[in-house]
Amino acid sequence: MRLLPVLLFSLLAGYAGADTFQVEVEIPRLRVAEYHAPYVAFWVENRDRSTIVPLGLWYDDQEKWLKDIRQWWRRTGRGQQKPYDGLTGATRSPGKHSVDFSELQRLQELPTGNYQLVVEASREVGGREVVRLPFQWPAQNYQQQQVNGSSELGAVTLTITP
Repeated sequence: MRLLPVLLFSLLAGYAGADTFQVEVEIPRLRVAEYHAPYVAFWVENRDRSTIVPLGLWYDDQEKWLKDIRQWWRRTGRGQQKPYDGLTGATRSPGKHSVDFSELQRLQELPTGNYQLVVEASREVGGREVVRLPFQWPAQNYQQQQVNGSSELGAVTLTITP
């Protein structure tokens, strides 16, 4: 019984030293006749796009539409099978949504370097949009990047803390 607090403290101490990697995504409310929530994919790539780390995917059970997230599909999606790499979940309705990728092992294993977070959104009977946010990994200092989408995405904010 005395071992349990020691193990718990060790786990928390290890987690406290890990970088946090949080993304906030705004899904805009669009005034269209037929609205479908967008499929959204998140991944990390290095500057020359040779390293790809899938982080997450928001979609419903209609896998036939995944190929409409074109860059994600070409870069990593078509090489995967269910369950998809990273954190997956249902599509999101309009509004602001936060996701924390901090505990993903593949992200923690990234070598030191300059990368970019890529967020791609695609809607059935709608458009498609890709945004990129540069960052350094692992974080030496607090980093926050924000980019505003122009159609399928609103503000996308990446916050990294050492």
